[in-house]
Amino acid sequence: MSLIARLAEKSWQNPGIDGRSDPADYRPPAAKVGLVAFMGVATVIFTLLSAAYLMRMGIHGNMGHGTAGDWRPLPKPPQLWINTGLLALGCLAWEAARRLARSGEAAPMRSAAALGNGLGVLFLLGQLLLWRHYQAGGYFLAANPANAFFYLLTALHGLHLAGGVIAGLHAPYPPAGGHDARLRIQLCAIYWHFLLLVWIVLLVLLLST
Repeated sequence: MSLIARLAEKSWQNPGIDGRSDPADYRPPAAKVGLVAFMGVATVIFTLLSAAYLMRMGIHGNMGHGTAGDWRPLPKPPQLWINTGLLALGCLAWEAARRLARSGEAAPMRSAAALGNGLGVLFLLGQLLLWRHYQAGGYFLAANPANAFFYLLTALHGLHLAGGVIAGLHAPYPPAGGHDARLRIQLCAIYWHFLLLVWIVLLVLLLST
């Protein structure tokens, strides 16, 4: 199921005996509206930074510097692909948790959510290892603009993912009177898919230089 279709799901609906409900009688929960708004803001931020990255790289190329001068693309070590795989597996785990939550399987759902969170932590640790790898090779933050953009984009993405991990720790255990676990797990799955999409775009951007 696509991210857009999942956002359009009306998981808060509680159909009557005849299984039918009037969409006009329901409103999306505040948590879902808030998540959509947050992802919209995050999308704008990443889009602006990506545009600035391309503009800075384009200006340098138009000056005839090629790959010399102050713009030196970073190498692409295997850790980059390992991290991408970890994030993709984490998304699959959250998707499994979402499906298990819909079917009412609480224990397997919690296990899948824990697996997704664990893979998210491994991704963040992998990103730190990637930073150390670059720093050991002399690719420091202030060395050139390409390095600065890489550290900024990956740090911002990592902060968003860390927030997702924190939210994911509480999602399977809703407080009394709060949103049920099914909605919370669904929102976590949507958010993780969003972060995977953002990472893929950033990865393509970095690989294109």
